[in-house]
Amino acid sequence: MRSLDELKASLGDDFKDMRLNLGNVLENGELEPTERWAAALASAVFLRDAELTAALATAGAAHLTAQAVADARAASAIMGMNTVYYRFRHMIGKPSYSQRPAGLRMSRMGKPATTKGLFEVCSLACAVLAGCEACVKAHEQSLLQEGYSEDRVHHAVRIAAVVHGFLIAKAAETPASVA
Repeated sequence: MRSLDELKASLGDDFKDMRLNLGNVLENGELEPTERWAAALASAVFLRDAELTAALATAGAAHLTAQAVADARAASAIMGMNTVYYRFRHMIGKPSYSQRPAGLRMSRMGKPATTKGLFEVCSLACAVLAGCEACVKAHEQSLLQEGYSEDRVHHAVRIAAVVHGFLIAKAAETPASVA
């Protein structure tokens, strides 16, 4: 597996913005370092890129406790389930579906290994990537209730967006994708 620096260096000049943006959102911003790295890790897990996931976990080791890694992974899985389910309910728009209980276990959201805030940052990043309006609104509201500012919420979204763009650039640099 390549390191994060090697992954960034593998992107050509067409993707210089993605290299710089990834470094910027991980090193600077309104979120605490652990939250930044956990949001990026959750995004990579959610987008199913094992190489970037491993590179982020290694590069962010100074900021990521075992509990933060566990919460990033758990948030990704739960949001993989929730964004499909709640996006369906929202798209259909029938009150009859909204009145039915989801019946989906997600107790980790209420009892994360780290903090409610960190888990919600990771959940919001995944919700944004899935494009689930109901989930985005719910997690944004939860973060505001936890005392997060809109600037901090905005930074979590920026991290997810950059990870997504970085992975598109990474895919475009592979020989099979060059047409």
